[in-house]
Amino acid sequence: MKAAVIHEFGGPEVLRYEDVPDPKPRKDQVLVRVKACALNHLDLWVRQKLPDVKLPHILGSDVAGEIVEVGEYITGFQIGQRVLLAPMHFCHRCEQCVSGRQNLCPEFTVLGNAVDGGNCELIAVPAVNVIPIPNSMTFIDAASVPLVFLTAFHMLTGRAAIRPGQTVLVLGANSGVGIAAIQLAKLYHATVIATAGDDRKAELAKKLGADYVVNHYQQKIGDEARKITGRVGVDIVVEHVGAATWNESMKALRPGGTLVTCGATSGPEASFDLRFLFARQLALLGSYMGTMGELHEVLRLVFSGKLKPVVDRTFPLSEVRAAHEYLAESKMFGKVVLVP
Repeated sequence: MKAAVIHEFGGPEVLRYEDVPDPKPRKDQVLVRVKACALNHLDLWVRQKLPDVKLPHILGSDVAGEIVEVGEYITGFQIGQRVLLAPMHFCHRCEQCVSGRQNLCPEFTVLGNAVDGGNCELIAVPAVNVIPIPNSMTFIDAASVPLVFLTAFHMLTGRAAIRPGQTVLVLGANSGVGIAAIQLAKLYHATVIATAGDDRKAELAKKLGADYVVNHYQQKIGDEARKITGRVGVDIVVEHVGAATWNESMKALRPGGTLVTCGATSGPEASFDLRFLFARQLALLGSYMGTMGELHEVLRLVFSGKLKPVVDRTFPLSEVRAAHEYLAESKMFGKVVLVP
C-alpha cells in the first residue's frame, strides 16, 4: 500500500510518499481502507519530534473509510461498512479503561502519535475503535470530526461542567477545536465570545454561532472579553494556544471562573501571579482528548445534524508535504483533509 512515512524528524521535507507492506490484522482487529484522514496540529509536532515516537512512523489521527476485513473473533461488522475510527489507543484492561476513563490509561496515546496512524491506504485497529457512520455523511466530513469534537466535548462537559446560560470564551475560532467548541457552547445556550485573526474568519465564526468575535492580533482578548460582559468576565475559557494568550485568557475570567486547556500551539511555558489565581478563586483545568463514552455522545450530536464538521481544504495523500505547509500557515478555517 501507499503511505506517508517519516524516517527522521524535521520539516515537511521529511515526509515520504512511498510503498509499505499491507498491515496484517489480528483475529481481534478490523482492517479498514482509508478514504479520508484529517490533519491536526499534532501531526506537525510529531513530525518535528515528540517523545515515544519510533521511526519509521505513519502520522494521522482522524480516519474514515470502509471495512475490508473482519477478524474471526469479531461480530457486528460487515465488509464494505462505512466507518470512522476512534482516534486513540488504550490497553482495554487496566482500572481506568474498564471504568470508562480510557484517556487516563497508562498506555493512552493518540492515533498517529506513539502508534502508527492513518496517512495510508489500509489500517488495522481493534474493533472497539470502529464506529459506523450514516450513509448521508461523506468520508471527508467524518474524518473531520473525531479528535476535535471529542476534545471540545470533554473540555466543556467533562472538565469545565458547562451550564446553560454561561458565557464562554473560545480561543482560535478557525481551529478544529475552536469550531467544535463554539457549536457545543451554543447547544448549552451559552453566550460565546470567539477570537479570530481576520475579518473573514470572524464572519465565519459568527455563522457558526459566535455572538462576539475579538481580533486576537489587534485587540487585547482579556480587555475585550471584560468589556463585552460589562466588566464581569467570562465563566469558561477554552484555551489551546498557550504562551501567547495565557495571561489574556486568565484576565478574561470572572471570579470563580474556569480556564480549561488542551494544548499549547504557541509554546508550553506560561507564568502568572499565584495571588491572582487564589484571590479570584479561579480553576485551571487540563484536558486530554476524552473517553469512548464521550466520543459516542458527541458523535450522536454530529450524526443528528446538531453539530457540523467544517472542512477547509482537501489534498491527495501524495501531496502530504503541501498539506503540512498549508496547515502550518494557519490560514484555514476548518479541517485540512488528506485523501488517499
